[in-house]
Amino acid sequence: MRIGVIGYGYIGRFIVGRIDASEGRFETAFVYNRSAAALAEVDPALRLDDLEKAQSRRPGLIVECAHGSITARYGESFLKIADYMPLSVTALADDALRGRLEATAAAHDTRLIVPAGALTGGDDLLMRRGRWQRVRITFRKHPDNLDFSESGFDPAAIDGETTIYEGPVRGVAKLYPRNVNTMVTCALVSTGLDACEARLIADPALDCAVAEVEAWDEGGGLLRTEKRQPAVGVSGTEMLGSTWYSILRAAAAPRGPIELV
Repeated sequence: MRIGVIGYGYIGRFIVGRIDASEGRFETAFVYNRSAAALAEVDPALRLDDLEKAQSRRPGLIVECAHGSITARYGESFLKIADYMPLSVTALADDALRGRLEATAAAHDTRLIVPAGALTGGDDLLMRRGRWQRVRITFRKHPDNLDFSESGFDPAAIDGETTIYEGPVRGVAKLYPRNVNTMVTCALVSTGLDACEARLIADPALDCAVAEVEAWDEGGGLLRTEKRQPAVGVSGTEMLGSTWYSILRAAAAPRGPIELV
């Protein structure tokens, strides 16, 4: 599988390194970064200066690890030529965009691939999609690991455990797009963006990121998971491993218009 990587930061560098270490199972089709200077260590033959030229590199999978705007601008064109895995899953909270992406994938025999990220129990949620009565996902993070830039919330007001959002996942995706990709994934594979409940809690006492999922089915059953991980920036440290595992699963997964890996 030839993989195109968009974004050469913390995660992008890791993916390219794992491709190089895959002993021929994977190849780097291209590496793109908005700032070309960041690609100084990348083989010039692998650098891509214009995403409109992605087709010329014959990718089988394109992985976005830059910003959700990439999906909005290029997602449909990517899906005409390759499978596409956006790590900025909050872009898929736009129903119209997601509908166009799914339709493009179906028309061109490609896949829109949703990475599981920090979501534990995603396969169970997906398996019983349509039969959940209620699903709630809660994130607890230190304020330093939250990006407040689009929320309008002043982090200086936090002096203890503070619930900074409670409501539908669709709403939190607009306010904290860099922090809640896993929440959007949870909603997409369970009760949907408007029915799936989100809580985002900032707690200065935390030394890790906590993700909790609770799902109640129609028969009175309860699925509950909790994951605790150290955080780097706005992501948990498991993000690197989970992303590569998603790529491995994508390489072997059955084909369909949308996949959770």
